Amino acid sequence: MRLLFSEIRHTPLLWLLALVPLVLVAASLWHDAHTLLFVLSVAAIVPLAALLSRATESVAAKTGDAVGGLLNATLGNLTELIIALAALRAGQYVLVKASIAGAIVTNALFMLGVSFLYGGLKHHVQEYNRSNARLQAGLLFLATIALLVPSVLAGPDASPADARFVQTLSLGLSVLLIVTYALGLLFSLNTHSEFFSGADHGEAHEAEWPLPLALVTLAVVTVLVALVSEVFVESVQQAATALGLSPAFVGFIVVALVGGAAEMVSAWSAAGKNRLDLSVGIALGSAVQIALFVAPVLVLLSYGIGPQPIDLEFWHGAVAMMFIATMTASLVTNTGRSAWFIGVLVVMIYVVFALTLYLLPPRVS
Repeated sequence: MRLLFSEIRHTPLLWLLALVPLVLVAASLWHDAHTLLFVLSVAAIVPLAALLSRATESVAAKTGDAVGGLLNATLGNLTELIIALAALRAGQYVLVKASIAGAIVTNALFMLGVSFLYGGLKHHVQEYNRSNARLQAGLLFLATIALLVPSVLAGPDASPADARFVQTLSLGLSVLLIVTYALGLLFSLNTHSEFFSGADHGEAHEAEWPLPLALVTLAVVTVLVALVSEVFVESVQQAATALGLSPAFVGFIVVALVGGAAEMVSAWSAAGKNRLDLSVGIALGSAVQIALFVAPVLVLLSYGIGPQPIDLEFWHGAVAMMFIATMTASLVTNTGRSAWFIGVLVVMIYVVFALTLYLLPPRVS
């Protein structure tokens, strides 16, 4: 623990950790101070994200970039899963679906693009294991197709029989996606792990933490991020109403960015240290995990905790953006090399989506 306290004492950004208990206390005392809670929660997530990034780097240094990227994506997506569960219990299905779609697009475009941009500015040209990137892009493509089918078959004038068909189809697809995700982990981490190891071209950096300390820090910080994120979601919904923003924009852009803050810090930090294998693993691995695990799990859990079961039918604009994000990620990671301008192109696609949703929110039911 001495290493952790020393890290906090010598890193001014981590001094903002004092805001974490302040946010939780303020949320219990001033329920209606939505603007204050919004500002405090965003400010509190930033140092938590930095601390999560530091612990993840220590774990990745001992387990390899493939396992480190998977661990970071898992813990980061746990936050988004908790946020989605809270919205699911409240019956806010538009926000749930928007956050799922937004997390996939944000991770595949914004997180990956900024990693390429930041790493490319520091290291001119970077290389990474394209076998891992191809596998993740392939899994993401499969998930996009699985989300595309019920969204295309369903329509605004669907009959009750059609709605039951989409619900049953979504249930079956959810099981298939979870099985595929488990088989993908078995393939990449066990039977063919030799093809997915990262190249050893990272920079020398500060001494890593002992593995037990890093794992405990990851677990504790993930819980704190989840708690603060719930406060953020509750406050941002009220702010969105005051500003005239749709639930779709809030879920697709705002919740996705804040919910993925910890993963983004880890991915960008790794890119700056020329560990692009870890960056790509976090960005694409997180998008894959959202699509193949988090979304199906929400469908299954909705039968027990939601007002009614949720399905995998998304509005057509969200499906189109997920499909374009998948194709973009597959295209730019095909060579195993990157430079800063590739990051610019990827980020600009995300900005086009964000601007479109802000100016013309989609009509969703």
